[in-house]
Formats: sequence, C-alpha cells, structure tokens
Amino acid sequence: MNRWPHLRFDSAIPSEYRANFFHLYLDVAWYGVLNASALTFLSVFAARQGGTPFQVGLLTAGPAAMNLLVAMPIGHWLKRQPIGKAVFWTSIAHRVFYLLWVPLPMLLPPLLQVWVLIGLTIMMSVPGAALAIGFNALFAEAVPPPWRGHVAGVRNALLAIASIASALVCGYILTTTPFPLGYQVVFSIGAVAALLSSFHLWFVRPLEERPSPSLMEGSAGWGSQHAQSDQRTLPHLGAWVKGVLRTFVSDLLRIEILREPFAKVLIALLIFHITQFVAVPVVPVFMVRVLHLQDQQIGLATAVFWLSVFVSSTQLARLCQVRGHQAATGIGAMLMAFYPGLMVFGVPLGMAAVLAASCLGGIGYAWMSGAFLNYILERAPQHDRPPYLAWYNIVFNAAILIGSLLGPSTATSLGFVPALALFAVARVAAGLFIIKGG
Repeated sequence: MNRWPHLRFDSAIPSEYRANFFHLYLDVAWYGVLNASALTFLSVFAARQGGTPFQVGLLTAGPAAMNLLVAMPIGHWLKRQPIGKAVFWTSIAHRVFYLLWVPLPMLLPPLLQVWVLIGLTIMMSVPGAALAIGFNALFAEAVPPPWRGHVAGVRNALLAIASIASALVCGYILTTTPFPLGYQVVFSIGAVAALLSSFHLWFVRPLEERPSPSLMEGSAGWGSQHAQSDQRTLPHLGAWVKGVLRTFVSDLLRIEILREPFAKVLIALLIFHITQFVAVPVVPVFMVRVLHLQDQQIGLATAVFWLSVFVSSTQLARLCQVRGHQAATGIGAMLMAFYPGLMVFGVPLGMAAVLAASCLGGIGYAWMSGAFLNYILERAPQHDRPPYLAWYNIVFNAAILIGSLLGPSTATSLGFVPALALFAVARVAAGLFIIKGG
C-alpha cells in the first residue's frame, strides 16, 4: 500500500509532462544546495563580521526596494518574451553574482565586506526580479493545473532533502575550517549549485508556446499615432502626448488589477509577508549574539527545519485537496508562528528550543510555500498572468522592505525576546486573515 497516495508514481505521469517535471525537480534540488549554503549563512556571516541588525536587514530590504522599482517594467517586458528562454537567461544574470561573494574576505576589511555584500545583493536583484516573476509564469505554463499540487509537493520534498544535506555539510565545513576560509568554501558551493539550477531551467518549456506579439501588436497605438503626428496641429500636440503617456502608463501599471477581486489576495499576502520578514534580520543576530550558537549548531537547526519541511510536504497535496490552496496557505502561515515564538525560549532552554522552533516552523513553511503559488494562480486569469504576478512581486518586495526595516527597529525598541513573541502573534493573525479575508 502506498503511504502517500498523492505522490503519484512516474508511470502515472503522461509522457509529455515528464521532461518538464524532471528538470523542475533537479532545478529545485540544486537550489536547495544554494539555499542551505550561501543563502542560509550569508546573514550569519554578516553578523560575525560585525553587521548590525539594520545592516542584516538591508541584505533583504535593499533588493526589495530595487524590485519595487523594476517589477512592473519587467512584468511588461516578460509578457512579450518567450517565457522559457527569458527565465533561463535572467537566472544566469542573477546567479553569476554569487561568484563575486567568494573572494570578498580576501580583499576587504570586515565592515566593508558587509556593505559590499549589501551592494551586490541590490545589483543582482534586478535580474532576480525577472527570474521570480518569470518562473511563476513558466511554472503555470509548464505544469497543467491537475498536476501542480503534485509537482509542488515533490519540489518541496527535494528542496528539503537537498537543504538538509547541504546544511549539515556546510555546518561541518564552517566548524572545521578556519574563519573566513570556511565561508568562502560555502559561498563557492552555493555559486556552483545556483548555476546548475539554471542549467536545468533551460530545459523547462511551456506546454503550449505563447505566440510572440508582432512588432505592431507590441507597440499598439504607437506606430500609427507617430505616423500621424506630423499631420496634427501644434495646439493638439500636447493633448496627444498626454494621451500617449496615459495609455503607456495604464498599460504598464495595469492599475485596474487593484480594483479586481485579486486585490484581496494581494492585501492578505502583503500582511503575511510583512510578518514573515520582520523576523528574518533579527533571528540570525539573536542566535549569534544572544544564544551564542556555533555554526555547526546553526547548520543542525537548519537541517531539522528542512527535515520537517520534507516530512510535512508529503501531506501537502492531501491538505490542498481537502481544504484548498487558500486555506492551506493560511494554515501554513499560522504554523510558521512557532519559529519566532519558540525561539524566545532559547535563552533558558538553549538548543532544545531552537530545534523545536525549527521543526514546527518547518511544517508551516512547507504548507505555506507549497500552496501559496497555486492560490495565486487560481485567482489570476490564465491568459494574462504576468501583470498579476508582477503585482504580487511588488507586494512581496514591499513586504520585504517594510519587514526588514521594521524588524530591527522593533528588536531595538522592545528587545529581542518581546519582539520575537510579537512577530509570532502577528503571523497567527496574518494566517487567519488569509483564510477569512483573502
């Protein structure tokens, strides 16, 4: 008897889908190595190099601010590109920056390294925004709706397995290798894994290629109006220019999306992501400066987190089938409250509280991250997804910016423990809002 009947065997997958699924699985497996190496230990490295909670927050707030500036133009651009190739090349442009992290400890003093890392993360966020928006659209076009829960569940499981192995190996490397050489090794592992992930994205193709708009369609209203401009009298020229600009801005920003039911999804996810990212710059500094955890302990906690993600991912498809993607997202968001909530007991209980927080927080993360994309895709029209996903990307990055700046200021004002407790309560409230109001 199959213990997890929702994870269908390969023989049940139609042959025309198998290549996409295979490369989507390997893409996320290599991303898991990147996730538990360079990405996990970047904030820890910055904290060990003297970075403040504010600087650690800038590692996520800076890219978020840049993404807010470029999300709509990128969404507009992606709508006119072959989505598979666009995702591949933007992933290369984004991930080549990881190679630049490696030599920093040899070239710069500690505090300057932190500022340079902030600058690099901001620069790489421009192609990163295109990758984030484009991948969501590519996933929707490469995986048919009946199989999205299955593919998301398997991807979460593979992400967890790769992250567990990578976290344990990187924790051992950082413990046994002199500082900062160990971090250079970890950053190198992440950079190679990132490029291998991009390699597999090359082979993911939409099931039905979108027809590329013709030049005339891509510049609707511009060519014909320009051809007629010399026939216009000067008094009418200003009104014509204003009309053209108004049309262009309306087409680019798609403000009407905010008047549709999709706006409720955006509001619910904005609130949740703020509660998610207020803790991101606070927890690494709390673990290093208050709990005094070693890198191997942090690696072990990361491995426990992703082990929990792996186990709970096996139940994702069943949860989504019974409760729906919206409810699964909200339940996961509420369970994610355990991560900052139990972390506060790390002062009296030490590593036991950290491991419990990682275990229970991992369950919530698995369900939220596995369901939320399908929740969004269900609400966005199939024929016009990129602008809707671009608006979600704006909301997501606005939440990162707000949370990454609000978290350190809250910890400074209230102290680490009260701030983490407040973040936990906020996540529960955000999860309820997704279920009831999203």
